Amino acid sequence: MITLKKHSLRWLYSGLIFFVMACSNNQNFNTSKAVADSMELERNITITKNELIFFKQKIKVGDVITRTGNDFTSQSLKLLNQKDKTFSHCGIANIENDSLFIYHAIGGDFNPNQQIKRESFEIFVSPYDNNAVGIFRFDISTIQKKNLINQAQLFYKRKIIFDLDFDLKTDDKMYCAEFVYKSFLQASGNAIKFHHSFIKIFEFVGIDDITLNALSKKIEVYKYELY
Repeated sequence: MITLKKHSLRWLYSGLIFFVMACSNNQNFNTSKAVADSMELERNITITKNELIFFKQKIKVGDVITRTGNDFTSQSLKLLNQKDKTFSHCGIANIENDSLFIYHAIGGDFNPNQQIKRESFEIFVSPYDNNAVGIFRFDISTIQKKNLINQAQLFYKRKIIFDLDFDLKTDDKMYCAEFVYKSFLQASGNAIKFHHSFIKIFEFVGIDDITLNALSKKIEVYKYELY
């Protein structure tokens, strides 16, 4: 019974993605690669533990951490980005008791209860589940960074669930980029301005609307190598 519910949710989630894609007459979506990637059964990854440690050491409190999942849904989601289609997911980093956690909104089979997750860095960037990871840092004040973490944790404590409708107007449900976007808005008192993307009349905030923000600086992007 639980399995059926999870799979039904995933099909609904994927169906929404393709509905949005179909509405656009300006995008050339190549879903064949996404399908091929989703069907990959074995991944041999040339990355050492030290490389991940080196990447982790560059992360600071308040950084936006991005990733690209190797699953079908992630490969589809990244195509919604209007300018940079590198990443499919993002979250906010915080260091708590010397441990690095990523706060992020995610749905589907990855998160059965659909609530905002507080996940360890190692799980979030797992090379067996992702193709690439990135670090982006906003040029904001120390107070704004503190407010950012407080807001991310507040959304987490409120158990905000994933927004399958991708509706920016609702605050009781959020998708990943919306969670990051609204955390920054609250932290800055709406002082930080973000570009909004459109596919016909559908308005949303994409991952690239976060990473390409004027205040955002790319610190590191790491693409996992397969052999």
